[in-house]
Amino acid sequence: MSEDSRPQTVRELGEFALIERINAGREQAAHVLLGPGDDAALVAAPDGRFVVSTDMLVEGRHFRLDWSAPEDIGRKAIAQNAADIVAMGARPTAFVVALGCPADTPVSVVEGIADGMWAEAGRAGGSIAGGDLVLSEQLVVSVTAFGDLGGQAAITRAGAEAGDIVAVAGELGWSGAGLAVLSGGADSSDPAFAHALAAHRVPQPPYAAVLDVAGASIPHALTDVSDGLLADLGHLAEASGVAVDVHSAALADPELTAVAHLLDVDAAQWILAGGEDHAFAGTWPAGAALPPGWRPIGVVSAGSGVTVDGARPTGGTGWESFRGADATPTGRKR
Repeated sequence: MSEDSRPQTVRELGEFALIERINAGREQAAHVLLGPGDDAALVAAPDGRFVVSTDMLVEGRHFRLDWSAPEDIGRKAIAQNAADIVAMGARPTAFVVALGCPADTPVSVVEGIADGMWAEAGRAGGSIAGGDLVLSEQLVVSVTAFGDLGGQAAITRAGAEAGDIVAVAGELGWSGAGLAVLSGGADSSDPAFAHALAAHRVPQPPYAAVLDVAGASIPHALTDVSDGLLADLGHLAEASGVAVDVHSAALADPELTAVAHLLDVDAAQWILAGGEDHAFAGTWPAGAALPPGWRPIGVVSAGSGVTVDGARPTGGTGWESFRGADATPTGRKR
């Protein structure tokens, strides 16, 4: 490849020119009073509080450029943070991003990540308020997200009560299916795997299913499903001091089962422990009418822990970052 035809690198463009390029023409959300360009951003906190969350993605551990486009990586980085904010009952308002990359990274890769971030930030209702760009040995993306509760109480994991209905909003298991396709060497061009691959590369948290509810529809407890349904319901059960029983029949997904059949695996394991779906799980009082987009999957009772059809699960329950630290890169969030 001639010098004129190869992609321009971050080293060649330079830090400040790159920052200017990826921020040019962007429109800030209403809560961002001062965006990139000064020593710090200025973000409104209308009711005097922020909901704040942060996550980091490391190349080779949480994503691979041969599996995902830069735009997909950017969208995923924002989506997993926005989902955490929404899981507290808050509206995402602003995101601050730190990006580390090697000097020979093509500028187009950084631009793609930035475009994906801005696209997902807009879908969530916020914008990129600022950040940092540094030299590193591999691509690293760190996002801090801010949210506004609008004067309402935060919805935590700790409010579930015995007798509550357990419900979910969003898809379960499809991200795990996509990961299985990519890591197992299946033909990723097969149309049968298209939805699974899309779900893994760009999760679609159903923000409106949480943010558009009001009054009696507000759940007692709420969590983002990121590490796996059983793992995250386990966190909720522990925080609330209750037991949760999940009904497997309510989780059955014939389309996902068809994909699992092609790979000769059990779809139930993706649904229960696959992780990175960024759906939401919550609990409501018995007899409550669930808001649009939610479906019942189980019940809360006195006790502790999580069961499936009344029995303790025998397989994995979800992802823990350091448990698999020496394993093949998975693309998992944590």
